[in-house]
Amino acid sequence: MRRAVCPGSFDPITNGHLDIIGRASKLYDVVHVAVMINQSKKGLFTVDERIELIREVTADFGNVEVESFHGLLVDFCRQREIPAIVKGLRAVSDFDYELQMAQMNNGLSGVETLFVPTNPTYSFLSSSLVKEVATWGGDVSHLLPPTVHEALVKRLGER
Repeated sequence: MRRAVCPGSFDPITNGHLDIIGRASKLYDVVHVAVMINQSKKGLFTVDERIELIREVTADFGNVEVESFHGLLVDFCRQREIPAIVKGLRAVSDFDYELQMAQMNNGLSGVETLFVPTNPTYSFLSSSLVKEVATWGGDVSHLLPPTVHEALVKRLGER
């Protein structure tokens, strides 16, 4: 069984993330979406909320499993016998950082990293940018799955 992981914070998941996960789901039998737990950062959504949103928007793929992880991604991969990490690249700046991570991960555990160029429609897109624009009243509905957009608007309204 061919398995891969798409890691990230997904706070919130965007159409760019969904594009990469969807493309990976066509290449692998099982795609694990690993939601990173970073104790030093306070996210807009809790880890459990992010997991639920991701499960909702990836349900149609049929081969995506979503869970959280804390610690090294290679340990997550080792525990689940996942030989590949799938990462989307938006720009050259992403490549510089991700190449270092890929080489470190491979050196630590032998896990391979597959880089997928982002759809040009989403080349500028990040969760941080979406949150910032939405905080100031900008329309980000075209950048998020509808249920995620609804959750974002509701959460920002609570602040």
